[in-house]
Amino acid sequence: MKRRSIVVLVVLAVLLGLAVLYLFGRGASVANRDPTGERFPSVVGESLEGERVAIPEDFQGKPVLLLVGYLQNAQFDADRWILGAMQAGLEVELREVPTIDGMVPGLIANTIDEGMRGGIPKEDWGAVVTVYDDADKIVAFTGNEQGNNMRVLLLDAEGRVRWFHDRGYSAARLLDLKRALAEL
Repeated sequence: MKRRSIVVLVVLAVLLGLAVLYLFGRGASVANRDPTGERFPSVVGESLEGERVAIPEDFQGKPVLLLVGYLQNAQFDADRWILGAMQAGLEVELREVPTIDGMVPGLIANTIDEGMRGGIPKEDWGAVVTVYDDADKIVAFTGNEQGNNMRVLLLDAEGRVRWFHDRGYSAARLLDLKRALAEL
């Protein structure tokens, strides 16, 4: 009987945690905007390997392709962009940047990151940089409407956005991205 009570309490705690995350986990909706030509805001995240990463500072002197996602469902779009970039032979550093806004996700960041580690091969952990504390800066920079779409940003060597897309994967837009990269 004692074990059953513990299981019930654990289940209730998980359900309560999920309800709080749902209600308070996401910040306000911010209208999408195209930041092309602007410098990416200075933010700090942590790779799934546990390394601190400063964006765009850690990429100064070279271009970087950022795939910024606001919702777990954006992973499908991210996977298509990553596969397309690899098939197109884009020679650029690529970072997937899960951006999780709100107070509650920051409190359970380790749990969220562990969940991501469980679904991503260890050899790719360094390319995934989760941003919690500075998430509001990125949200304000790109907007977060239509959160299932990745925000794809090509930053130049100085951290300025030279190419941007936020309407879902497109092979034609990938070719535009490839041309923009060649011009850097």
